[in-house]
Amino acid sequence: MIDRIGNAIERELSRFGPATGMPPLVEAWARAVGPEIARNAWPARIARNGTLHVHTSSSAWAFELGQLEARIREQLGELAPPRLRFAVGPLPDPALLEAESVRRAPVPPGAEAREHAAALAAEIGDESLRKIVAEAAAWSLANADSDRSFW
Repeated sequence: MIDRIGNAIERELSRFGPATGMPPLVEAWARAVGPEIARNAWPARIARNGTLHVHTSSSAWAFELGQLEARIREQLGELAPPRLRFAVGPLPDPALLEAESVRRAPVPPGAEAREHAAALAAEIGDESLRKIVAEAAAWSLANADSDRSFW
């Protein structure tokens, strides 16, 4: 019985476009655009044609972010939809966004951060200390990139 209800709900919701990409987009949004934009713009839905509709706090934010569409898509990486549309609409409660950002786990360093960190620590003579500093620097670089404001 519950499976049939779940299937009926899924079919009904599918009339409004694909929702499969929303959870990863919502999860990545604040990291991709930075905290100030996340307070003023939030993903609302994905249309049938794949366009991500983003609600903004004002028409000025909608206009400005429309000008930055390519950069936002670049920041979203592989999660980026083919198009973004910005319009004034309801946003999540700011207190919930702050709580979510506090809970967010640190971003593990990628190859580029590790290479950069190794180069920064290369002149340290003590091998053990060099490895420790390089590891700490790699984590710092990875998380500085993820927390960096979009601007």
